[in-house]
Amino acid sequence: MLERYKHYRALELDSPAERVLRISFNKPDTLNSLDQDGHRELTYIWRDIDADEDVSVVILTGKGRAFSAGGDFGMIENMITDSKALMRSWKEARDLVYNIINCSKPIVSAINGVAVGAGLVAGLLADISIAGKSARIVDGHTRLGVAAGDSAVINWPLLCGMAKAKYHLLTCEPMNGEEAERIGMVSLCVPDEELQDKALSVATRLRDGAPAAIRWTKYALNNWYRMAGPAFDASTALEMLGFTTSEAAEGVRSHREKRKPNFDPGVPL
Repeated sequence: MLERYKHYRALELDSPAERVLRISFNKPDTLNSLDQDGHRELTYIWRDIDADEDVSVVILTGKGRAFSAGGDFGMIENMITDSKALMRSWKEARDLVYNIINCSKPIVSAINGVAVGAGLVAGLLADISIAGKSARIVDGHTRLGVAAGDSAVINWPLLCGMAKAKYHLLTCEPMNGEEAERIGMVSLCVPDEELQDKALSVATRLRDGAPAAIRWTKYALNNWYRMAGPAFDASTALEMLGFTTSEAAEGVRSHREKRKPNFDPGVPL
């Protein structure tokens, strides 16, 4: 099974059970942040998985004390200064979401610790999302100075309702695993020490189920996401537009300097 994925370098791949592929973010020293290569691999691996007849189900998780801290600052700063990098990131942001939605194989996420950015996109778009109690889920786009793109507009209102989605996306208020389960952001919340075993248990249950019935059910349910495609496409475009503004530059600077951002309140819209 793993031979097909030998060209993937930024993601760690193994098979914890027959016909189960596990993808792990594995840069624990940076809370599993994603550089340009990691972002690209996470975007396009789902096409390989969809075509792999040896894989029945996927687990996505992170090594160490975090799930994923999202795109690293080097990647973000490159988007601000390089228009080609910005356009490439826009395409990958769209492809990541649609590739996960269109992957026929069921996906189980085991969300441990901090979950932000592209990693969180994949974690919440998974068919079964399982969070540890100490998970810290946050969409920090507006804190960074850009619109909430990624996948938030396509799935957050469906998962937790419009009122909760707006509260968390506009304020960047984090939630732990228990709160995420309470409001419907994740399928399950379990004690941290049980997270990986629970994810594997769910994965093997899906593996042993009726494959066509499970995949067709996933396909039909994901039409709710496909119907939200125009809203999602607008959100990613507005996010990328934000990277051309002074707000994004100030957002990155404030993160680097570990201070509150000082946004200009008088910007005309």
